[in-house]
Amino acid sequence: MGLKELAEEELTAFGYTITDSDDALISLCVQKVEAYIENDINQGTVPDGLMPFAADMVCSEFLAVKKTFSPESIAGLDLSAAVKRIQAGDTSTEFAVDTSQTASGQLDSVIAALKDSGKSQLSCFRKLRW
Repeated sequence: MGLKELAEEELTAFGYTITDSDDALISLCVQKVEAYIENDINQGTVPDGLMPFAADMVCSEFLAVKKTFSPESIAGLDLSAAVKRIQAGDTSTEFAVDTSQTASGQLDSVIAALKDSGKSQLSCFRKLRW
């Protein structure tokens, strides 16, 4: 499964309905994230081990653009659970969430978390530059 498909599945899991008009934007976000990762790790492709993190970064880019230029298209997203709880395997972390935070603030928190997802993992795949 490619990066674009992973990102589309993740956006769908967030409750976003992908339309035909989103295809070009998602493709652009995929290209941007692939270029960022490839340049950072000095490789020609994104390794399989980084694909989940790359998908998070694509979703971050996509949601940031949508929030800026078409906020009504993402108005129906319920991101309160995404901000409140993170579960990895049998470990679950629940954060104290400011219930007075606006939907826009919650979206900003999710975008920031997705953008930084896995950046610490990039060094595991880095090759030296000469």
